[in-house]
Amino acid sequence: MGLDGQSVTFHEDVAPIIYGNCTECHREGEIGPMPFTTYAEVAAYGEFIEYVTSIGYMPPWTPDPEYSHFVGEKVLTAEELETLSDWVSAGKPEGDPAANPGLPDFPSGSQIGEPDHVLTMAEPYVHDGDMTDEYRVFVLPTEFGEDASIRALEVMPGNHTIAHHAILGLDDSGQAAALDAGDPEPGYEGFGGFGFAALSSFFGAWVPGALPVDYPPGIGRSIPAGADLLVQMHYGPSAISESDQTEVNVFLTEEPIEREVTTAIMGPQHLDVPFILPPDQISSFHGTFPVAADVSLINIAPHCHLIGASWLVYATSPDNQDTIPLISIPEWDFNWQGFFTFPTLTKIPQGYTLHGEATYDNTASNPFNPNDPPAWVSFGEGTEDEMFFVFLDFVLYEEGDESISLGPDAPCPGDLTGDDIIGVSDALLILSEFGCQSGCQADLDEDGLVTVSDVLFLLGLYGTPCE
Repeated sequence: MGLDGQSVTFHEDVAPIIYGNCTECHREGEIGPMPFTTYAEVAAYGEFIEYVTSIGYMPPWTPDPEYSHFVGEKVLTAEELETLSDWVSAGKPEGDPAANPGLPDFPSGSQIGEPDHVLTMAEPYVHDGDMTDEYRVFVLPTEFGEDASIRALEVMPGNHTIAHHAILGLDDSGQAAALDAGDPEPGYEGFGGFGFAALSSFFGAWVPGALPVDYPPGIGRSIPAGADLLVQMHYGPSAISESDQTEVNVFLTEEPIEREVTTAIMGPQHLDVPFILPPDQISSFHGTFPVAADVSLINIAPHCHLIGASWLVYATSPDNQDTIPLISIPEWDFNWQGFFTFPTLTKIPQGYTLHGEATYDNTASNPFNPNDPPAWVSFGEGTEDEMFFVFLDFVLYEEGDESISLGPDAPCPGDLTGDDIIGVSDALLILSEFGCQSGCQADLDEDGLVTVSDVLFLLGLYGTPCE
Protein backbone atom coordinates (compact mmCIF):
# COMPACT_ATOMS: atom_id res chain seq x y z
CA MET A 1 0.00 0.00 0.00
CA GLY A 2 1.35 3.38 -0.92
CA LEU A 3 2.09 5.94 1.78
CA ASP A 4 0.30 8.76 -0.03
CA GLY A 5 -2.16 9.29 -2.84
CA GLN A 6 0.58 9.86 -5.41
CA SER A 7 2.07 6.39 -4.84
CA VAL A 8 -1.19 4.49 -5.13
CA THR A 9 -1.43 2.49 -8.36
CA PHE A 10 -4.04 0.25 -9.92
CA HIS A 11 -2.09 -2.99 -10.18
CA GLU A 12 -0.59 -2.92 -6.68
CA ASP A 13 -3.27 -1.22 -4.59
CA VAL A 14 -6.61 -0.93 -6.38
CA ALA A 15 -6.84 -4.25 -8.25
CA PRO A 16 -6.92 -6.34 -5.02
CA ILE A 17 -9.87 -4.27 -3.77
CA ILE A 18 -11.80 -4.45 -7.05
CA TYR A 19 -11.09 -8.13 -7.69
CA GLY A 20 -12.05 -9.09 -4.14
CA ASN A 21 -15.27 -7.10 -3.92
CA CYS A 22 -16.57 -6.13 -7.36
CA THR A 23 -15.41 -8.38 -10.18
CA GLU A 24 -17.50 -11.36 -9.11
CA CYS A 25 -20.57 -9.51 -10.44
CA HIS A 26 -18.80 -7.09 -12.78
CA ARG A 27 -17.46 -9.44 -15.47
CA GLU A 28 -18.68 -10.98 -18.69
CA GLY A 29 -21.90 -12.96 -18.27
CA GLU A 30 -22.70 -11.63 -14.77
CA ILE A 31 -25.31 -9.13 -13.59
CA GLY A 32 -22.95 -6.16 -13.16
CA PRO A 33 -23.74 -3.66 -15.97
CA MET A 34 -20.06 -3.13 -16.81
CA PRO A 35 -16.95 -5.35 -16.43
CA PHE A 36 -14.18 -4.56 -13.95
CA THR A 37 -11.46 -7.00 -14.97
CA THR A 38 -8.70 -4.80 -16.44
CA TYR A 39 -7.04 -1.48 -15.73
CA ALA A 40 -8.79 0.18 -18.68
CA GLU A 41 -12.24 -1.04 -17.59
CA VAL A 42 -11.82 0.10 -13.99
CA ALA A 43 -10.14 3.42 -14.86
CA ALA A 44 -13.01 4.32 -17.19
CA TYR A 45 -15.36 4.26 -14.18
CA GLY A 46 -12.88 5.39 -11.51
CA GLU A 47 -14.83 8.45 -10.33
CA PHE A 48 -18.10 6.51 -10.37
CA ILE A 49 -16.55 3.67 -8.34
CA GLU A 50 -15.19 6.14 -5.80
CA TYR A 51 -18.63 7.73 -5.39
CA VAL A 52 -20.79 4.58 -5.05
CA THR A 53 -18.34 3.01 -2.60
CA SER A 54 -18.00 6.20 -0.54
CA ILE A 55 -21.77 6.32 0.09
CA GLY A 56 -21.97 2.57 0.82
CA TYR A 57 -24.12 1.76 -2.22
CA MET A 58 -21.48 -0.66 -3.51
CA PRO A 59 -20.54 -3.36 -2.87
CA PRO A 60 -24.18 -4.25 -2.09
CA TRP A 61 -24.26 -5.20 1.60
CA THR A 62 -27.18 -3.89 3.64
CA PRO A 63 -26.43 -5.17 7.20
CA ASP A 64 -24.46 -2.81 9.42
CA PRO A 65 -21.01 -4.46 9.94
CA GLU A 66 -20.51 -2.55 13.18
CA TYR A 67 -23.58 -4.28 14.67
CA SER A 68 -23.05 -7.93 13.65
CA HIS A 69 -21.19 -10.04 11.12
CA PHE A 70 -22.26 -12.67 8.57
CA VAL A 71 -20.75 -15.18 6.17
CA GLY A 72 -19.79 -13.62 2.83
CA GLU A 73 -19.69 -10.09 4.20
CA LYS A 74 -18.57 -7.55 1.59
CA VAL A 75 -17.70 -4.28 3.29
CA LEU A 76 -14.82 -2.01 2.33
CA THR A 77 -12.59 -0.82 5.17
CA ALA A 78 -11.83 2.85 5.74
CA GLU A 79 -8.33 2.17 4.43
CA GLU A 80 -9.68 0.61 1.22
CA LEU A 81 -12.04 3.55 0.65
CA GLU A 82 -9.14 5.95 1.16
CA THR A 83 -7.06 3.98 -1.34
CA LEU A 84 -9.75 4.29 -4.01
CA SER A 85 -10.11 8.01 -3.33
CA ASP A 86 -6.34 8.60 -3.40
CA TRP A 87 -6.05 6.68 -6.67
CA VAL A 88 -8.71 8.78 -8.37
CA SER A 89 -7.25 12.01 -6.99
CA ALA A 90 -3.83 11.02 -8.33
CA GLY A 91 -5.20 10.63 -11.85
CA LYS A 92 -5.76 6.85 -11.71
CA PRO A 93 -2.13 5.76 -12.33
CA GLU A 94 -1.74 2.24 -13.72
CA GLY A 95 1.57 1.22 -12.15
CA ASP A 96 3.53 -1.95 -12.87
CA PRO A 97 1.40 -4.77 -14.39
CA ALA A 98 3.74 -7.26 -12.74
CA ALA A 99 2.29 -6.18 -9.36
CA ASN A 100 -1.24 -7.20 -10.36
CA PRO A 101 -2.48 -10.12 -8.21
CA GLY A 102 -4.41 -11.62 -11.14
CA LEU A 103 -8.13 -12.29 -11.42
CA PRO A 104 -9.56 -14.72 -8.87
CA ASP A 105 -10.55 -18.19 -10.05
CA PHE A 106 -14.33 -17.80 -10.02
CA PRO A 107 -16.03 -21.24 -9.94
CA SER A 108 -18.32 -21.94 -12.90
CA GLY A 109 -20.12 -24.97 -11.45
CA SER A 110 -21.19 -26.04 -8.00
CA GLN A 111 -19.23 -24.45 -5.18
CA ILE A 112 -19.69 -27.37 -2.78
CA GLY A 113 -19.40 -30.55 -4.85
CA GLU A 114 -21.44 -33.02 -6.87
CA PRO A 115 -25.19 -32.73 -6.11
CA ASP A 116 -27.38 -35.76 -5.46
CA HIS A 117 -30.28 -34.27 -7.42
CA VAL A 118 -30.66 -31.37 -9.83
CA LEU A 119 -34.10 -29.71 -10.03
CA THR A 120 -34.61 -27.63 -13.17
CA MET A 121 -37.22 -25.18 -14.43
CA ALA A 122 -39.42 -27.14 -16.85
CA GLU A 123 -38.71 -24.71 -19.68
CA PRO A 124 -36.78 -21.47 -20.21
CA TYR A 125 -38.42 -18.20 -19.27
CA VAL A 126 -37.91 -15.08 -21.39
CA HIS A 127 -37.53 -11.83 -19.46
CA ASP A 128 -38.57 -9.00 -21.79
CA GLY A 129 -36.03 -6.33 -22.62
CA ASP A 130 -38.16 -3.47 -21.34
CA MET A 131 -35.80 -2.26 -18.57
CA THR A 132 -38.12 -3.35 -15.75
CA ASP A 133 -37.63 -5.57 -12.72
CA GLU A 134 -39.64 -8.76 -12.60
CA TYR A 135 -40.46 -11.21 -9.80
CA ARG A 136 -41.60 -14.63 -10.95
CA VAL A 137 -42.19 -17.93 -9.14
CA PHE A 138 -41.26 -21.24 -10.74
CA VAL A 139 -42.50 -24.61 -9.46
CA LEU A 140 -39.93 -27.42 -9.40
CA PRO A 141 -41.51 -30.80 -8.55
CA THR A 142 -39.11 -32.85 -6.42
CA GLU A 143 -40.79 -36.19 -7.14
CA PHE A 144 -38.94 -37.77 -4.20
CA GLY A 145 -40.54 -41.10 -3.30
CA GLU A 146 -39.84 -40.46 0.37
CA ASP A 147 -38.90 -37.60 2.64
CA ALA A 148 -35.47 -36.29 1.64
CA SER A 149 -32.92 -35.24 4.27
CA ILE A 150 -30.76 -32.48 2.87
CA ARG A 151 -27.61 -30.70 3.95
CA ALA A 152 -27.62 -27.95 1.31
CA LEU A 153 -29.59 -26.36 -1.54
CA GLU A 154 -27.60 -24.47 -4.16
CA VAL A 155 -29.29 -22.16 -6.67
CA MET A 156 -27.60 -22.21 -10.09
CA PRO A 157 -29.00 -19.33 -12.20
CA GLY A 158 -29.15 -20.08 -15.89
CA ASN A 159 -28.50 -16.46 -16.90
CA HIS A 160 -26.40 -14.35 -14.56
CA THR A 161 -26.91 -11.22 -16.65
CA ILE A 162 -30.49 -10.90 -15.38
CA ALA A 163 -30.60 -13.08 -12.23
CA HIS A 164 -30.60 -10.59 -9.35
CA HIS A 165 -31.59 -12.84 -6.46
CA ALA A 166 -33.73 -15.88 -5.67
CA ILE A 167 -35.84 -16.96 -2.69
CA LEU A 168 -36.74 -20.61 -2.15
CA GLY A 169 -40.03 -21.88 -0.76
CA LEU A 170 -41.68 -25.25 -0.21
CA ASP A 171 -45.24 -26.34 -1.05
CA ASP A 172 -46.92 -29.64 -0.25
CA SER A 173 -50.48 -28.47 -1.02
CA GLY A 174 -50.41 -28.14 -4.80
CA GLN A 175 -51.45 -24.48 -4.66
CA ALA A 176 -48.30 -23.25 -6.39
CA ALA A 177 -48.77 -25.75 -9.22
CA ALA A 178 -52.34 -24.49 -9.65
CA LEU A 179 -51.15 -20.87 -9.85
CA ASP A 180 -48.55 -21.95 -12.40
CA ALA A 181 -51.18 -23.77 -14.48
CA GLY A 182 -53.36 -20.67 -14.47
CA ASP A 183 -50.63 -18.51 -15.99
CA PRO A 184 -49.92 -18.93 -19.72
CA GLU A 185 -46.22 -18.17 -19.24
CA PRO A 186 -43.78 -20.45 -17.38
CA GLY A 187 -44.22 -19.93 -13.66
CA TYR A 188 -46.43 -17.18 -12.26
CA GLU A 189 -45.99 -13.61 -11.07
CA GLY A 190 -45.03 -13.22 -7.41
CA PHE A 191 -43.74 -10.05 -5.77
CA GLY A 192 -43.44 -10.18 -2.00
CA GLY A 193 -44.09 -13.87 -1.47
CA PHE A 194 -45.50 -16.95 -3.15
CA GLY A 195 -49.12 -15.84 -3.31
CA PHE A 196 -50.36 -18.13 -0.54
CA ALA A 197 -49.31 -19.54 2.84
CA ALA A 198 -46.61 -21.93 1.63
CA LEU A 199 -45.22 -24.72 3.80
CA SER A 200 -42.05 -22.64 3.91
CA SER A 201 -41.73 -19.08 2.60
CA PHE A 202 -37.96 -18.86 3.19
CA PHE A 203 -36.49 -22.33 2.62
CA GLY A 204 -33.31 -20.70 1.36
CA ALA A 205 -32.05 -17.82 -0.73
CA TRP A 206 -29.39 -16.81 -3.23
CA VAL A 207 -27.74 -13.53 -4.16
CA PRO A 208 -24.72 -13.09 -6.47
CA GLY A 209 -21.52 -14.14 -4.73
CA ALA A 210 -23.26 -15.83 -1.81
CA LEU A 211 -22.20 -19.30 -0.74
CA PRO A 212 -24.97 -21.87 -0.18
CA VAL A 213 -25.60 -22.79 3.44
CA ASP A 214 -23.94 -26.18 3.92
CA TYR A 215 -25.22 -27.46 7.25
CA PRO A 216 -22.70 -29.00 9.68
CA PRO A 217 -22.79 -32.80 10.28
CA GLY A 218 -25.90 -33.94 12.11
CA ILE A 219 -27.88 -30.85 11.07
CA GLY A 220 -30.20 -30.67 8.05
CA ARG A 221 -33.64 -30.05 6.62
CA SER A 222 -36.37 -32.23 5.17
CA ILE A 223 -38.30 -32.01 1.94
CA PRO A 224 -41.51 -34.05 2.26
CA ALA A 225 -42.15 -36.72 -0.35
CA GLY A 226 -43.95 -35.22 -3.34
CA ALA A 227 -43.43 -31.60 -2.28
CA ASP A 228 -42.68 -28.85 -4.77
CA LEU A 229 -39.66 -26.60 -4.41
CA LEU A 230 -40.56 -22.99 -5.25
CA VAL A 231 -38.05 -20.58 -6.75
CA GLN A 232 -38.96 -16.90 -6.77
CA MET A 233 -36.57 -15.26 -9.24
CA HIS A 234 -35.92 -11.54 -9.26
CA TYR A 235 -34.85 -10.58 -12.77
CA GLY A 236 -33.09 -7.25 -13.08
CA PRO A 237 -33.76 -4.68 -15.83
CA SER A 238 -32.42 -5.53 -19.29
CA ALA A 239 -32.39 -3.60 -22.55
CA ILE A 240 -32.80 -6.81 -24.56
CA SER A 241 -34.88 -9.95 -24.02
CA GLU A 242 -32.97 -12.58 -22.06
CA SER A 243 -33.77 -16.25 -21.41
CA ASP A 244 -33.22 -18.07 -18.11
CA GLN A 245 -33.57 -21.66 -16.97
CA THR A 246 -32.39 -21.85 -13.36
CA GLU A 247 -31.49 -25.08 -11.56
CA VAL A 248 -31.29 -26.00 -7.89
CA ASN A 249 -28.69 -28.50 -6.71
CA VAL A 250 -29.89 -30.74 -3.88
CA PHE A 251 -27.30 -32.27 -1.55
CA LEU A 252 -28.45 -35.11 0.71
CA THR A 253 -26.99 -35.76 4.13
CA GLU A 254 -24.43 -38.54 4.36
CA GLU A 255 -25.43 -39.31 7.93
CA PRO A 256 -28.70 -39.19 9.88
CA ILE A 257 -30.09 -35.79 10.83
CA GLU A 258 -29.87 -35.47 14.60
CA ARG A 259 -31.18 -31.90 14.65
CA GLU A 260 -33.57 -30.65 12.00
CA VAL A 261 -33.46 -27.01 10.99
CA THR A 262 -36.67 -25.17 11.87
CA THR A 263 -37.78 -21.74 10.68
CA ALA A 264 -39.26 -19.38 13.25
CA ILE A 265 -41.33 -16.50 11.90
CA MET A 266 -42.01 -13.20 13.64
CA GLY A 267 -44.95 -11.54 11.92
CA PRO A 268 -47.73 -8.98 12.40
CA GLN A 269 -49.31 -11.17 15.07
CA HIS A 270 -46.32 -10.37 17.30
CA LEU A 271 -46.90 -6.61 17.16
CA ASP A 272 -48.64 -4.71 19.94
CA VAL A 273 -50.44 -2.40 17.49
CA PRO A 274 -52.29 -3.06 14.19
CA PHE A 275 -50.08 -3.17 11.11
CA ILE A 276 -51.46 -0.12 9.30
CA LEU A 277 -49.35 2.48 7.49
CA PRO A 278 -51.06 5.89 7.17
CA PRO A 279 -50.13 8.06 4.18
CA ASP A 280 -47.56 10.84 4.56
CA GLN A 281 -46.15 9.32 7.74
CA ILE A 282 -43.07 7.44 8.91
CA SER A 283 -44.31 4.54 11.04
CA SER A 284 -42.39 2.26 13.40
CA PHE A 285 -43.35 -1.18 14.70
CA HIS A 286 -41.87 -3.33 17.46
CA GLY A 287 -42.47 -7.07 17.52
CA THR A 288 -41.56 -9.45 20.35
CA PHE A 289 -41.19 -13.21 20.27
CA PRO A 290 -40.51 -15.37 23.38
CA VAL A 291 -37.73 -17.97 23.17
CA ALA A 292 -39.12 -21.17 24.71
CA ALA A 293 -35.92 -23.25 24.67
CA ASP A 294 -32.17 -22.87 24.23
CA VAL A 295 -31.66 -22.50 20.48
CA SER A 296 -28.78 -21.96 18.06
CA LEU A 297 -29.51 -19.55 15.22
CA ILE A 298 -28.17 -20.34 11.75
CA ASN A 299 -29.35 -17.37 9.73
CA ILE A 300 -31.80 -14.50 9.70
CA ALA A 301 -33.91 -12.70 7.08
CA PRO A 302 -35.94 -9.56 7.83
CA HIS A 303 -38.54 -8.99 5.12
CA CYS A 304 -40.75 -6.13 4.01
CA HIS A 305 -41.59 -4.40 0.74
CA LEU A 306 -40.91 -1.06 -0.93
CA ILE A 307 -42.08 1.23 1.89
CA GLY A 308 -39.68 -0.42 4.35
CA ALA A 309 -36.91 1.88 5.60
CA SER A 310 -34.90 0.08 8.30
CA TRP A 311 -34.65 -3.03 10.51
CA LEU A 312 -33.14 -3.85 13.90
CA VAL A 313 -33.34 -7.36 15.38
CA TYR A 314 -31.88 -8.41 18.74
CA ALA A 315 -32.55 -10.58 21.78
CA THR A 316 -32.75 -9.55 25.43
CA SER A 317 -32.48 -11.45 28.70
CA PRO A 318 -35.43 -11.61 31.13
CA ASP A 319 -33.81 -8.92 33.32
CA ASN A 320 -32.88 -6.80 30.27
CA GLN A 321 -29.24 -6.79 31.39
CA ASP A 322 -28.00 -8.74 28.36
CA THR A 323 -28.60 -7.90 24.71
CA ILE A 324 -27.56 -10.15 21.83
CA PRO A 325 -27.27 -8.12 18.59
CA LEU A 326 -28.53 -10.07 15.56
CA ILE A 327 -28.91 -7.73 12.57
CA SER A 328 -29.23 -4.04 11.81
CA ILE A 329 -30.20 -2.79 8.35
CA PRO A 330 -30.13 1.01 8.55
CA GLU A 331 -31.28 1.48 4.94
CA TRP A 332 -33.59 -1.29 3.76
CA ASP A 333 -33.36 -2.18 0.07
CA PHE A 334 -35.97 -4.63 -1.20
CA ASN A 335 -33.78 -5.50 -4.17
CA TRP A 336 -30.91 -6.71 -1.97
CA GLN A 337 -32.70 -8.85 0.57
CA GLY A 338 -31.61 -12.35 1.50
CA PHE A 339 -30.83 -14.87 4.19
CA PHE A 340 -27.83 -13.71 6.23
CA THR A 341 -25.86 -16.59 7.78
CA PHE A 342 -24.04 -16.13 11.08
CA PRO A 343 -20.31 -17.05 11.12
CA THR A 344 -21.00 -19.66 13.82
CA LEU A 345 -24.09 -21.11 15.45
CA THR A 346 -25.42 -18.30 17.65
CA LYS A 347 -27.00 -19.26 20.97
CA ILE A 348 -30.17 -17.58 22.26
CA PRO A 349 -30.97 -18.91 25.76
CA GLN A 350 -34.40 -20.01 26.93
CA GLY A 351 -36.36 -17.17 28.49
CA TYR A 352 -34.86 -14.49 26.26
CA THR A 353 -37.08 -12.36 24.02
CA LEU A 354 -36.50 -11.70 20.34
CA HIS A 355 -37.19 -8.14 19.25
CA GLY A 356 -37.85 -6.92 15.71
CA GLU A 357 -38.03 -3.17 15.07
CA ALA A 358 -38.98 -1.94 11.60
CA THR A 359 -39.52 1.55 10.21
CA TYR A 360 -41.62 2.36 7.14
CA ASP A 361 -41.49 5.54 5.08
CA ASN A 362 -44.93 6.06 3.51
CA THR A 363 -44.20 9.58 2.34
CA ALA A 364 -43.66 11.18 -1.04
CA SER A 365 -39.97 11.56 -0.19
CA ASN A 366 -39.53 7.78 -0.41
CA PRO A 367 -38.51 7.24 -4.07
CA PHE A 368 -39.60 3.58 -3.89
CA ASN A 369 -43.13 4.31 -2.66
CA PRO A 370 -45.43 2.48 -5.13
CA ASN A 371 -48.28 4.94 -4.49
CA ASP A 372 -48.31 8.49 -5.83
CA PRO A 373 -49.67 10.21 -3.88
CA PRO A 374 -49.04 8.06 -0.75
CA ALA A 375 -52.05 5.97 0.29
CA TRP A 376 -53.18 3.89 3.25
CA VAL A 377 -51.24 0.61 3.22
CA SER A 378 -51.83 -2.65 5.09
CA PHE A 379 -50.47 -6.20 5.10
CA GLY A 380 -50.60 -8.12 1.80
CA GLU A 381 -48.73 -9.93 -0.98
CA GLY A 382 -48.96 -7.25 -3.67
CA THR A 383 -46.54 -4.56 -4.77
CA GLU A 384 -48.66 -1.85 -3.16
CA ASP A 385 -49.04 -3.81 0.10
CA GLU A 386 -46.53 -4.22 2.91
CA MET A 387 -45.17 -6.94 5.19
CA PHE A 388 -43.51 -7.34 8.58
CA PHE A 389 -41.59 -10.61 8.86
CA VAL A 390 -38.40 -11.87 10.45
CA PHE A 391 -37.42 -15.39 9.39
CA LEU A 392 -34.92 -17.24 11.59
CA ASP A 393 -33.49 -20.70 10.94
CA PHE A 394 -32.44 -22.53 14.09
CA VAL A 395 -31.77 -25.86 15.78
CA LEU A 396 -32.10 -26.79 19.43
CA TYR A 397 -28.92 -25.84 21.26
CA GLU A 398 -26.21 -28.34 22.21
CA GLU A 399 -23.04 -27.74 24.20
CA GLY A 400 -20.26 -26.47 21.95
CA ASP A 401 -22.51 -25.00 19.25
CA GLU A 402 -20.78 -21.64 19.56
CA SER A 403 -17.61 -23.13 18.03
CA ILE A 404 -19.38 -24.73 15.01
CA SER A 405 -18.54 -22.68 11.91
CA LEU A 406 -21.19 -22.00 9.27
CA GLY A 407 -18.83 -20.44 6.74
CA PRO A 408 -16.07 -21.85 4.57
CA ASP A 409 -13.26 -23.48 6.53
CA ALA A 410 -10.29 -21.19 7.10
CA PRO A 411 -7.30 -22.99 5.58
CA CYS A 412 -4.98 -21.66 8.24
CA PRO A 413 -6.16 -19.38 11.06
CA GLY A 414 -3.66 -16.59 11.53
CA ASP A 415 -2.27 -16.68 7.98
CA LEU A 416 -3.46 -13.17 7.21
CA THR A 417 -1.22 -12.62 4.19
CA GLY A 418 -1.85 -15.98 2.51
CA ASP A 419 1.82 -16.96 2.25
CA ASP A 420 1.19 -20.37 3.89
CA ILE A 421 3.10 -19.59 7.07
CA ILE A 422 2.26 -17.61 10.18
CA GLY A 423 5.21 -15.27 10.43
CA VAL A 424 6.55 -11.74 10.43
CA SER A 425 4.28 -10.49 7.63
CA ASP A 426 1.20 -11.54 9.59
CA ALA A 427 2.51 -9.89 12.76
CA LEU A 428 3.14 -6.63 10.88
CA LEU A 429 -0.37 -6.72 9.41
CA ILE A 430 -2.01 -7.26 12.78
CA LEU A 431 0.02 -4.39 14.27
CA SER A 432 -0.98 -2.11 11.39
CA GLU A 433 -4.66 -2.84 12.18
CA PHE A 434 -4.29 -2.64 15.97
CA GLY A 435 -7.29 -0.74 17.33
CA CYS A 436 -9.46 -1.45 14.28
CA GLN A 437 -13.17 -1.50 15.18
CA SER A 438 -14.97 -2.43 11.94
CA GLY A 439 -14.35 -4.75 8.98
CA CYS A 440 -11.03 -5.83 10.47
CA GLN A 441 -9.01 -8.37 8.50
CA ALA A 442 -6.86 -9.15 11.56
CA ASP A 443 -9.81 -9.84 13.91
CA LEU A 444 -8.69 -13.40 14.66
CA ASP A 445 -10.92 -13.97 17.70
CA GLU A 446 -13.98 -12.59 15.83
CA ASP A 447 -15.02 -10.11 18.51
CA GLY A 448 -15.28 -7.24 16.02
CA LEU A 449 -12.07 -5.55 17.19
CA VAL A 450 -8.32 -5.93 16.80
CA THR A 451 -6.93 -5.99 20.33
CA VAL A 452 -4.27 -7.64 22.49
CA SER A 453 -6.23 -10.90 22.36
CA ASP A 454 -5.70 -11.08 18.59
CA VAL A 455 -1.96 -10.48 19.03
CA LEU A 456 -1.78 -13.26 21.63
CA PHE A 457 -3.73 -15.57 19.31
CA LEU A 458 -1.19 -14.93 16.55
CA LEU A 459 1.78 -15.41 18.85
CA GLY A 460 0.38 -18.79 19.91
CA LEU A 461 0.54 -19.91 16.26
CA TYR A 462 3.75 -18.07 15.29
CA GLY A 463 5.97 -20.14 13.01
CA THR A 464 3.24 -22.61 12.11
CA PRO A 465 3.25 -23.67 8.43
CA CYS A 466 -0.09 -24.05 6.65
CA GLU A 467 -0.80 -27.39 5.03
